[in-house]
Amino acid sequence: MADEYLKLVSPAGVAVDFIEIATIYLGTSKYIIVQPAKLFDGMEEDEAFVYKVTKNKNRQNKYELVLDDEIIDKVFIEYNKLLDEEEGEN
Repeated sequence: MADEYLKLVSPAGVAVDFIEIATIYLGTSKYIIVQPAKLFDGMEEDEAFVYKVTKNKNRQNKYELVLDDEIIDKVFIEYNKLLDEEEGEN
């Protein structure tokens, strides 16, 4: 998805182009880790946002910004496990 952007609403409530970094599943819940295509002022290169992906009544993806630190931590723990697995394969 390197050249494709996902338009989402930023924490500030503005529609922004995001780059999807990873898809993570926690149980039956799907989350994506994203970074804005152009980093926000004061945002570091290693910072990202977590959105929960659900389906609306029309079966289209619905993206909800995750603000729960516990869920965010769990998503990044799984993401780091994936990175460790990839490094182990190389």
